[in-house]
Amino acid sequence: QVQLVESGGGLVQAGGSLRLSCAASGRTFSSYAMGWFRQAPGKEREFVGDISWTGSYAYCSDSVKGRFTISRDNAKNTVYLQMNSLKPEDTAVYYCAARSQFPVRVNWPQGPWDYWGQGTQVTVSS
Repeated sequence: QVQLVESGGGLVQAGGSLRLSCAASGRTFSSYAMGWFRQAPGKEREFVGDISWTGSYAYCSDSVKGRFTISRDNAKNTVYLQMNSLKPEDTAVYYCAARSQFPVRVNWPQGPWDYWGQGTQVTVSS
């Protein structure tokens, strides 16, 4: 069992930056690929990106590509979402998720995603 806890959300102005963290419990963190998702009010959950278990490969969706970066530090059992040049449309609850390291691929939104964090709110003002 893996438990995930997101942190780092908050209120920022358009053009600002935030770094979200997702801390995982257990010794098996490095055996999981990790993903970030977000859900805005009244909208479906959106795939933001993912990262392989080693951190060697990462992918971000077209809506955030060039602005967001996913990384991980397995020694700290933590995955990060660095968000720059934030826009009001980035406002959402952001969730991290974990899946098996296999297949060793990114851009893999279908998962299955076995574990989810509680989410952290990101609000970007105009």
